[in-house]
Amino acid sequence: MADRAARLVLLAGAAALASGSQGDREPMYRDCVLQCEERNCSGGALKHFRSHQPIYMSLAGWTCPDDCKYECMWVTVGVYLQEGHKVPQFHGKWPFSRFLFFQEPASAMASFLNGLANLVMLCRYRTSVPASSPMYHTCVAFAWKMDYFCASTVILHSVYLCCVRTVGLQHPAVASAFRALLLLMLTAHISYLSLIRFDYGYNLAANVAIGLLNMVWWLAWCLRNQRRLPHVRKCMVVVLLLQGLSLLELLDFPPLFWVLDAHAIWHISTIPVHVLFFSFLEDDSLYLLKESEAKFKLD
Repeated sequence: MADRAARLVLLAGAAALASGSQGDREPMYRDCVLQCEERNCSGGALKHFRSHQPIYMSLAGWTCPDDCKYECMWVTVGVYLQEGHKVPQFHGKWPFSRFLFFQEPASAMASFLNGLANLVMLCRYRTSVPASSPMYHTCVAFAWKMDYFCASTVILHSVYLCCVRTVGLQHPAVASAFRALLLLMLTAHISYLSLIRFDYGYNLAANVAIGLLNMVWWLAWCLRNQRRLPHVRKCMVVVLLLQGLSLLELLDFPPLFWVLDAHAIWHISTIPVHVLFFSFLEDDSLYLLKESEAKFKLD
């Protein structure tokens, strides 16, 4: 939900800086990379590099120039630290200690755990909630999108999920029309960024706007129904926690032990939030199922 929006905000900022950071603008770094590539990335030296490169590194796409940049990054960091300067960024990113082929191992592990948490909770949801529940298919589709689609799609689908829950169950035509509008917006958004101009400022503003709509809509519905439906308090906690935890993305510091940065900490901290959100979806779906069965008996 909101966690993927915050992740896109960070990526947009990093991409904007990717054209040049303090570390990769250093003449020492550039000379080091140039000399390393001349020495190791052509002719017999390149064959030697490829023959000694671990298979997992080559399969992951690590090239000789990439290795030169990595090694020269640490040479530059060492000089900075020896002279008492702050650690610089390189190509818009902090220096990370590589593990196997992972440039940011803590974030990679946290992303895996996030995906695993979503998968486990999705399996639990599908086991405990009958497919006849009014929100079943919408919630299952949302869970899959959280793992496979980009942030814009996830946020828009969360808005659609909120629309279905607050309006669409009583007025399906409204939900269908709103879904068509969201699909049109997403198509126009992706087309503009892909075919016309990748404007980071516009992309950031668009995702922040839709993220705020998502938060306000969910919170308004929760506040309106918290007395009648006690389980919506879980949704309120999720929305508020995700907004609060997204502030971690604003922290900018060199990774602890060259592994753990604010982004990885944010990833790890959102895992229990996903569990709580699926708990809300489960409770709400079972409530709606019970309500629909009661209405069917009355009819």
